[in-house]
Amino acid sequence: MIRHDNRSPGDLRTIEIQSGIAPHAQGSVLVAFGNTRVICAAMIEESVPRWMKDQNVTGGWLTAEYSMLPYSTISRKTRDSTKGRPDGRGTEIQRLVGRSLRAVVDLEKLGSRTLWVDCDVLQADGGTRTAAITGASVAVELACRSLVQQGKLAALPIKNRVAAVSVGIVQGEVLVDLDYHEDKDAEVDMNIVMTDKMDFVEVQGSGEESVFSAVQLEAMVAAAKGGIAKLLEIQNAALETP
Repeated sequence: MIRHDNRSPGDLRTIEIQSGIAPHAQGSVLVAFGNTRVICAAMIEESVPRWMKDQNVTGGWLTAEYSMLPYSTISRKTRDSTKGRPDGRGTEIQRLVGRSLRAVVDLEKLGSRTLWVDCDVLQADGGTRTAAITGASVAVELACRSLVQQGKLAALPIKNRVAAVSVGIVQGEVLVDLDYHEDKDAEVDMNIVMTDKMDFVEVQGSGEESVFSAVQLEAMVAAAKGGIAKLLEIQNAALETP
């Protein structure tokens, strides 16, 4: 099957990670999955949340926020502040981003600090959550490197890198890194988050008015692993670039 953008089923879109996009953040990137573009910025606060102090929890904390800018979609998306309530989808995604990053950051080694990670979608064309996780992993490592360079930490509090990709079944075939055109017609939609050790952090999958077999599940997981391996290579190249 040749996809509408001439990719084969296992091909990612063109992936780009540009660092240093937000000068005031200790770590930041602009990540592009095809036409999906997300700014991921990590900032360090030299304190921890009140609940950690009250419960005598040691170490640091990492939390993420996610939002889609009004002009990121074809029709203008209303800001949460205008609606007066948080967007349910955005809340679910930012929790996913936070969980994914906390799985690979050693919060004890981070010390009594909070890592704030902001993911802002500039343009949405499917896969915004997977782009956010993949880009945020790089932004967090850059921020932690700044702590080491300043002598505030002896070593990076990073256990692993993490990346994520979407996978689904469209017209009976397993596709990796679905854009919006494919995602809206998918019979099965799944997002898979993995570390650079190829361990799973999270698997989110559902049949869209359909069901899927164990064989199809195995095929989607295998396809996702291939995509994530390529994303990890791109992350590594971005972190090696001065």
